[in-house]
Amino acid sequence: MAGNSQRRGAVRKTGSKKGATVGSGGQRRRGLEGKGPTPKASDRPNHKAHKFAKAAAKSGSSRPQRPQRRTKASSEMVAGRNSVLEALRADIPVATMYVAGRIDADDRVREALKIAGERGIPILETPRGELDRLTDDAVHQGLAIQVPPYEYAHPSDFVDPQTPGIPLVVALDGITDPRNLGAVIRSVAAFGGHGVLIPQRRSASVTAVAWRTSAGAAARLPVAQAPNLTRTLKDWAKAGAQIVGLDTEGAVSLDEYDGTGPTVIVVGSEGKGLSRLVRETCDSVLAIPMAGDVESLNASVAAGVVLADFARQRRQS
Repeated sequence: MAGNSQRRGAVRKTGSKKGATVGSGGQRRRGLEGKGPTPKASDRPNHKAHKFAKAAAKSGSSRPQRPQRRTKASSEMVAGRNSVLEALRADIPVATMYVAGRIDADDRVREALKIAGERGIPILETPRGELDRLTDDAVHQGLAIQVPPYEYAHPSDFVDPQTPGIPLVVALDGITDPRNLGAVIRSVAAFGGHGVLIPQRRSASVTAVAWRTSAGAAARLPVAQAPNLTRTLKDWAKAGAQIVGLDTEGAVSLDEYDGTGPTVIVVGSEGKGLSRLVRETCDSVLAIPMAGDVESLNASVAAGVVLADFARQRRQS
């Protein structure tokens, strides 16, 4: 009720002061002043740069050790009788074969077990529930294999002065279909190329599908991953390689280009083609002469045509 002086807290006690009566002693002000500049990464004990610097000091080197030149992808499970048998026939590397208990064996299962035995692949009899978990509930039909991680090469391996022959590399820009990647690997191996370069992100990787499409060429031809495709192409250009992009609207015809020197062929996706930054990095953009009303070729087919022509030029030079 208004004006009720009997209500608790309605009347301020005599002698009390409004607000704080005890100061902070300057603690809040000092807390806002900060702790000074952030120390360097090499000076922070828990930072990896500090560990590199410490290791370099022990070895007597003034530079930190270079990280591993090769990177690995994650392992992959291939499930289903047809898929497993095709993978084994293509000589894809296999870490382990999983067979469900009390499986109803048919010709596919018997052939898969025979190939696995001949290659010395470990065969594990696995409960169906565990096999469901391993394959993320895929339709495995009681049969699955684990493909080990693919070991990628380092981009600098392709332009190493000690590498025999004139470098011929295919770089893929925005190719997301592993079948196209496998077909390109197969063409590069067939026409004497040195390797294939793919970006680490937004790109197909060397999976079991790519292995099968390459018809075993992925076991013989190195594939490298680039953290930044444009920067890697610029580094190769500084090393003396010609960066050649493929596009139906290219200013230079394939018939007019000399591909006998160190060359990197850059193939873009069928839909978007070469990305802007990659296109600006190319020394030349080639167009493949075509008859009829065909607007463009599949990415792997286009790469094969150019590789075949460059291989012919190198044989005749």
